[in-house]
Amino acid sequence: MAVSYRFDENGNPLMPEPKTITWVNEYVKSLLEEEMQLQDIYVSAEISNFKHHSSGHMYFTLKDESSEIKAVMFRAYASKIRFKPENGMKVLIHARLGVYEKLGSYQLYVDSMEPEGLGALYLAFEQLKAKLSAEGLFDAEHKKEIPKLPSKIGIITSPTGAAVRDIIKVAKKRCPSVSLILFPSAVQGVNAPEELTRAIEYFNLLQNVDLIIIGRGGGSVEDLWAFNDERLARAIYNCTIPVISAVGHEIDFTICDFVADFRAATPSHAAEIATPNILELKNRISICFSRAFSAITRKIENYKELVLTLKESKVLKSPQVLFDTKRMQLLTIAENMTDAITKRTTELRYKLAKVSAQLDALSPLSVLARGYGAIYDSDGNVIKGTNELEINDKIIIKMTDGTIGASVDSLEREGIRNAN
Repeated sequence: MAVSYRFDENGNPLMPEPKTITWVNEYVKSLLEEEMQLQDIYVSAEISNFKHHSSGHMYFTLKDESSEIKAVMFRAYASKIRFKPENGMKVLIHARLGVYEKLGSYQLYVDSMEPEGLGALYLAFEQLKAKLSAEGLFDAEHKKEIPKLPSKIGIITSPTGAAVRDIIKVAKKRCPSVSLILFPSAVQGVNAPEELTRAIEYFNLLQNVDLIIIGRGGGSVEDLWAFNDERLARAIYNCTIPVISAVGHEIDFTICDFVADFRAATPSHAAEIATPNILELKNRISICFSRAFSAITRKIENYKELVLTLKESKVLKSPQVLFDTKRMQLLTIAENMTDAITKRTTELRYKLAKVSAQLDALSPLSVLARGYGAIYDSDGNVIKGTNELEINDKIIIKMTDGTIGASVDSLEREGIRNAN
């Protein structure tokens, strides 16, 4: 971009034409964008000041030991990364350098990001695992028991993969009577997590099976990634039907394995866990029947011996002996009771006589019997002293053999004499 000058009427140059801030920022931006080396760069740095905006855009700072630069990752790119960026995390990013004219600042526009020294898939797996574990989705107390004799088993896997063939083969060999219901689903790819989740929700809604097997054959981490989906994990956790996870080989682990009620090493192993071995079951029933028959036979023999023993006992041969013995026992008890009652009655009679004598000694009738009498007023009240009487009062004298009516002609109190 050329710089223009102004001249006076004599042709002398004047001060250059002043530029706007916008012009400056746009000029710098054009310079940076023309530099192709800055439009396709990889940067290794540490994240700080990270912010994941509600719009989906990510804003952060990238720094090393001595410098830092602002960066932005728009939603379209941010939605594709498989881990959660955090402050302090070392990352490898691909970006272009650009200028934000409004603020006059330059920043990196990031279109891809990987954890440095740690794969994005592995980091995403560990982050989701830690999150769900903290919420209790893997706790043993939430694990449901696998039914011993399921009549219907739901299978969630690819209808064309080796896993479904292995499950059907093993299940039917072990228990031909079991019913298998296949819910076909993609087991890898963009649509796989949604289809797997929908299959779990379908069986849980209809409640038409006793057990669910979900899984697939082996593969790479990317191939098994659909089974690390958070929504699928929550669907399995909320499912009221027991779920066996059979994803990949024995060395493979997914989030689905941790949240399921049982983790099988392989799809074939899942079928073994899910179904009883009919031959073994028949053999066990046969053994139990034999043991029960032997036990019953021994019991019958024991009862026969007991009956023979009782048959020879004195009680059954001469029952009168038992009656005579019991009769003598009753007579002895009756005699002892009679003696006890007689003795007790005598003791009580003696006590009664003693108490009666004491009462007679205190009875006023005894006093009357010795020639004394009791004096009552006309109302029947006992006269206890002369101060209770007056001349001409009517009195009643009670003797031991009757009463005498009289009137008071004279009174003599202590030192006082009254007379008609």
